[in-house]
Amino acid sequence: MHNLMILNGQASMFYIDETPWHGLGTRLNGPATAKEAIQAANLDWKVSKTPVFTTINGQRLVVPDTFAVVRNDPLNSPVLGVVSKDYTPLQNAEAFGFFDPIVGENAAIYHTAGALGQGERIWLLAKLPGQLRVVGDDVADKYLLLANSHDGKGSVQVKFTSVRVVCQNTLTLAFSGGESFRLIHTPDVKHRLKAAGQLLAQIRTRYETMEEGLQAMARVQVNASRLTEYLTEVFKPSDPTDEGALVRAERNRDWAEHFFDEGRGNRLPGVRGTLWAAFNGVTELLDHRKTRQTPGQRLNSLWFGENYRLKARAFALAQEWIN
Repeated sequence: MHNLMILNGQASMFYIDETPWHGLGTRLNGPATAKEAIQAANLDWKVSKTPVFTTINGQRLVVPDTFAVVRNDPLNSPVLGVVSKDYTPLQNAEAFGFFDPIVGENAAIYHTAGALGQGERIWLLAKLPGQLRVVGDDVADKYLLLANSHDGKGSVQVKFTSVRVVCQNTLTLAFSGGESFRLIHTPDVKHRLKAAGQLLAQIRTRYETMEEGLQAMARVQVNASRLTEYLTEVFKPSDPTDEGALVRAERNRDWAEHFFDEGRGNRLPGVRGTLWAAFNGVTELLDHRKTRQTPGQRLNSLWFGENYRLKARAFALAQEWIN
């Protein structure tokens, strides 16, 4: 099961370049505006808040200050979440419009967009020009990921992310020391989303800093004992008394060690035996090793869940080692 939202018989996703693994979605042959991207991804719908009712002793009553967020669909209006009176929905067009200024300046290309579940979470991935060059021919493409949730459980997020070209590993790169830039759903969210566009001026500077950090990782040699120390810290169970978690952590460390030696791109000159190779051993494990997760679950985990947090920990730890 791909876990993409299906609306009117079509998958809510568009893409450019290569066809995704699931073969679904609408392909565009070139760059698009936010409006075109939304239409191609089948995301040109809105959400609204409706009152929540309960029945007590046969009497139908309104639940105070509580609302359901529903997708405005004449055929099917699923409840995406339950929120308070202060929650302000941010429509897909409003969220995606955040990227239009940089796309209009040829500073990014809408790369893919879609929705998960029944539309609880939508995303837009924009590809930025240029690459991060780590060492030799080892480069990574640059992206910005925007995600918005309609279930009341998350904020609008903008994340820096990169894809290592040689093996298509996704690299988790924190936004100015935090996980991402976030906007909560409050009445002034639209105003603050517009103001947040000023932060995009930091993109080039931020990626220059990231490139320097990755290059520094490639200059740090890692022997067997240091590799064990690094992977033990990355895959450290939150509960040391949980035997199942300990077994999973040990298995993950073994696989990451394998990819440190044998992973795609880790035998390139200047990469082998370095902290950069250790970090990519972790990312290859999380991105490509087969699991029982559906691809949709894996995507959610890589961008927003446990695998994202593991990558962030691995990256932060590596940065500590070079500083």
